[in-house]
Order: sequence, then C-alpha cells, then structure tokens
Amino acid sequence: MKYGTQKFKDTIVMDFLVEDRYRFWRHCIFLIFFFVLVYNARFWHWYSGVYQYYVLLFVYTVLIGMIYINIYVLVPRFFFKTKYITYLLLLVLMGVAGLNMIGYSFKFFFEDFRVENIKKEGDRGSIYEGILMCIPIILTTTTVKLLQKWIHDTKRITELNNLTLQMELNELRNQINPHFLFNMLNNVKALTRTDPEKASVVIVKLSEFLRYQLYENGEEKTLLVSEIDFLSNFLNLEKIRRDHFYFDINADTDSRVVKSTFIAPNLFTTFVENAVKHSVDISSTESYVKIDIRVENKTLHFTCTNSVNPNLTISNANYGGLGLANIKRRLELLYGNAFELDIISGEKEYTVNLTTPV
Repeated sequence: MKYGTQKFKDTIVMDFLVEDRYRFWRHCIFLIFFFVLVYNARFWHWYSGVYQYYVLLFVYTVLIGMIYINIYVLVPRFFFKTKYITYLLLLVLMGVAGLNMIGYSFKFFFEDFRVENIKKEGDRGSIYEGILMCIPIILTTTTVKLLQKWIHDTKRITELNNLTLQMELNELRNQINPHFLFNMLNNVKALTRTDPEKASVVIVKLSEFLRYQLYENGEEKTLLVSEIDFLSNFLNLEKIRRDHFYFDINADTDSRVVKSTFIAPNLFTTFVENAVKHSVDISSTESYVKIDIRVENKTLHFTCTNSVNPNLTISNANYGGLGLANIKRRLELLYGNAFELDIISGEKEYTVNLTTPV
C-alpha cells in the first residue's frame, strides 16, 4: 500500500506539470510564487509613498514578460530545435535589454521619488539584484519546460510501444488459434470416414471449444481453472478419437489460488497440442500425455510430458512448427525475461517445463 500511495503521488505531480487541465493553476501558482520573491526584494523600498508599488509592479511585469518570452518563444523555437548557441545569445540579449530597461526606467521615471539617504547606492545594486533574481528563475522555467517535454515524449513512446505490443500479441493469437482449430477439424474429417458415431461426439465437443474461443479467449486474461478445463476437454476429445491413449492432469482445481489466478489465454494450448500430436505411436502401443500445473509463491509452474516413438526422432526445431515459434515470441512479449522455458527431448519422453510469474 505504501508503494501504491507513493506511485499515486508521483503520478499526480507529473500530471500537474504536464496536463492541460492544470495549466491555469500552474500559472497561478508560479505568478504568486514569483510575486512573493519580488516582494521580498529590497529595491522597491528605496522609493517613497505609492511609487514603491508602481516600481514593484513595473519590475514584476518586465521580469514576468522576460520569463514568458523564454518559455513560449526561445525554448520551443531554439532550445528544443537544438539551436543552443542561438538560444543562449538571445537569452543573454533579452536579459541585458530587460535589465537595462528597468535601470533606465528607474533613472528617468522614478529617480525623483527615491529616498534621499539611499540614493548613493545607485542603480548598480538594483541591477545586480535583478540579475541574481532573474537568472535562477529563467533557468528553472527552462528546466520545467524540458521536464514537460520529456514527460510528453515518454508517454507517447510508451503508448506506441504498448500499441505495437498489443498488435503483435493479437497477431500471434490469431495465428495460434486457427492453427489449433485446423488440426481439430482434420481430426473430425478422419473420424467421419472411420467412425461416424465418434465424429458426432467430437463435433459436439468442438462446439465447446469454439464457445471458449469466442467468449473467454478474446479477453486479455482468463482464469487458470478455465484453461485447465479447456485442456481437459481437449484431451478427453483426443481419448475418444484414439485407442490406447490416456492422459493425466495434476492440478488442484479446488484450490483457492488456482481459482483466483489469471493467465494469458491459450498459454498451454500449443504445448499440449504438440504433445498429443507427437505421442501417436503407429505400432498401437500405449501412448500418454501428463500435465502438471501448480502455483507457488506467485509463480506458475507448467510441465507437459508426452510419450514418443523410440524409432522416431523429433528435434526441438520442428517439434512445434509455427505454433511453438509463436508461443515463444508471445512469452517474450508477455513476460520479457521473467519466464523460463525448458524443452527436454528424450528417447521415450518429451518434456516441456514452463515457469512464469502470475
């Protein structure tokens, strides 16, 4: 909660500096703050009567004008366009012109109203005081403009990266799903020739898959228990279609953790589909697929093991084809370097171990 509160405060500060809806209040706070600085200076106390406030208002207006010229003219037109030397020259010229205008105004318009006992201090003190006041304020406003530009650019880059990431994820998902459905339809086609009764059962089961794909798989996240049910239905369907095949899914579906854990849809589909496809043994011996799914310490552990024909060598490169290549890329996009994928190819078994954060 402490981290979330701090992050919330940081977001509020950033939004206040950048968002247009806070522009009026930003300027009000700055104008008041700068007025307080000028008010606490000494120069306007050198004059008598109401002319003190005329001098204060005049200097405040000139300095504010210089600051806003820097913010809205010099910085965007020269500094942001990497014309640094031109920016510095124009900034110095503006500073000299503005401070000289203040100095000449003191001499020609307000000299008669200066208090006698401090006339000897001359204009030099006021000029130095103006320089010391103006330089840090201008540098601060330039820094704020740089910060605003950096925040805007960072947000834009982040939005573009997120958009690109989402587009690539959708493209990979759109490739994986038809790939899986295509294999399922091929199975139905084979059954319609050999066992029409089983084919009708498969078609009913297939409708459940399509319902899952349409209504649950379209979301960014799905419940882990729903994904386990999906795999169970798929393997049951395969068991109907094939003789001498069995499967085992070891997952505590009654666990509160499993029921409350969300994962990316079809995270395991490609691995299980490949396991089923390559567990087929033409010698009609027993074949199997074993799946173990558990969640520990906010980490998901998935293991899929399938039997293989000892006389058939399957390399990692062609084991999954397009589907496995896509799922690897999808894992990189979803988790970066936070996932582990280990594929072990043995003489009698093929095992996939996947670990991801949840």
